Amino acid sequence: MRLRALLDTDTLGLRLLGGEDELDRTVRGVMTTDLRDPSRYLSGGELVLTGLAWRREAEDSERFVRILASAGVAGLAAGEAELGAVPDDLVQACLRHRLPLFSVVEDVSFASITEYVVRQVSSERAGDLAAVVDRHRRLMTSGPTGGGPEVVLDLLGSDLDLRAWVLSPTGRQIAGSSLADSGPELPSELGARLAGEHLAASRSGRRGPHRVTLGGITYSLFPIRYDGRDLRETLLSDWLLAVEADAGDWSEERLDLLNGVTQLIAVERDRRDAARTVRRRLAQEVLELVQTGAPPAEIAARLRVAAPVLLPGLGSAPHWQIVVARVEWESGEVPGGPVAQTLLEEVLVDPGTFGPEPSDRIAVAHTGDEAVALVPLPATPDESGDTTVVGLHADDLLAVVREPLGRGLDADGRLTVGVSASVHSAEGLRGALEEARHARRVAAARPGRVCAAGHEELASHVLLLPFVPDDVRRAFTARLLDPLRDYDRRHRAELIPTLEAFLDCDGSWTRCATRLHLHVNTLRYRVGRIEQLTGRDLSRLEDKLDFFLALRMS
Repeated sequence: MRLRALLDTDTLGLRLLGGEDELDRTVRGVMTTDLRDPSRYLSGGELVLTGLAWRREAEDSERFVRILASAGVAGLAAGEAELGAVPDDLVQACLRHRLPLFSVVEDVSFASITEYVVRQVSSERAGDLAAVVDRHRRLMTSGPTGGGPEVVLDLLGSDLDLRAWVLSPTGRQIAGSSLADSGPELPSELGARLAGEHLAASRSGRRGPHRVTLGGITYSLFPIRYDGRDLRETLLSDWLLAVEADAGDWSEERLDLLNGVTQLIAVERDRRDAARTVRRRLAQEVLELVQTGAPPAEIAARLRVAAPVLLPGLGSAPHWQIVVARVEWESGEVPGGPVAQTLLEEVLVDPGTFGPEPSDRIAVAHTGDEAVALVPLPATPDESGDTTVVGLHADDLLAVVREPLGRGLDADGRLTVGVSASVHSAEGLRGALEEARHARRVAAARPGRVCAAGHEELASHVLLLPFVPDDVRRAFTARLLDPLRDYDRRHRAELIPTLEAFLDCDGSWTRCATRLHLHVNTLRYRVGRIEQLTGRDLSRLEDKLDFFLALRMS
């Protein structure tokens, strides 16, 4: 499309401020950015939309416009919502660099302009590609009856013979296309691997689409939303589009088509995010009441408001569980709270579920770098007719998502999660919140990029071990275990495995000998050697405990 076509649509709210002689430029795409230097994300031909957050003084305009002009963008549209009228220094800079400049009135969103440009650019392509994009547009903008991203992906299958899926950053399937001979389901393990490959490639700085071959099949991975912000602010919360095809063989027109589709799906993602506003607000209100020590009756009243939203049709008040998550970057420059909030909304969903709706019953608030989830646990009847409450377990929570998220966090980020016990009343929420925060600190003391700890660990020795200073830990384990390790290296005696098995069998000679496939006399010889080398007596509880802790800390 040509730039001048933007002025023919009054609903876009665009007013030309300069560059009338350049309006025949071709627009190949659209990008929204408030980065001071967005050059790495520009490929030429874009209409750049900006809210002017990068401008701190008049001299910034010259630098920003020079970068855009050097990248070959088609034009610049500046919003009036932040600063009011477009500054004159920006107008003059655009005139100097012959860059067409538009202003965008306050009540027109950048999303509306993006959607219009994508539609126009796509509709001008030749043949069936134009027809496909137009059908996508009509279905995606027709509201709930349009079927959401599933219908768009089905059209990719029927019109272009492309099998595709929209995946969450953890690899859970949000939507999928269905072809005649195969259903839309993507195995959860494959989804997690694709998400991990996408996150790793994006963190390495490579531009999408990213291509990866798994099980002899090549997939092309497209980011759903890429608005020019720091990747660490968005990567762990954005969807991706996985296409079962090698985009390296595609024409430029087909690549543009798929990039247009991702922008259309991004509109759907924005709708989903907007729908979460009520749940997030409810969680924020409850969190503030709990943190400020509000009376339980006031918290209970707020929970009665929240329960119908989170669990429609629930007959009685549920139990509640609190989950705390924290995303931290080594630089400390990127806020982790919003990412942790969106990520926790995804992590708390069963990875085997399909679609975006399962996360609609989870309320997550965030403050600073910390996100707090209020998870309802409805009581369910068992075989005897009694009701039981099944809560979340820290070990299970991150099992499927650990690998992809670890690759997205790369070498400079960490995700730590703490899970409380379930409570059945408002009086227990304050304690549950502190319990979840303590559990998260236990997780943070462990090695690894993605760690979780549960409330049950707060009453165990594992609560204490992570906080033992490293020098004390090394001295303690060396004094007890180094003599055994040295002996094992010289004689291949397997004293360390024997000690672990003996303690694990609670000092039972018969069970330990059976487990190690040894005669009891051989076991007695090995244990005697352990006692001789260390000066300890494994019949004494104190010495057993010391060995147990040394093995756990080693």
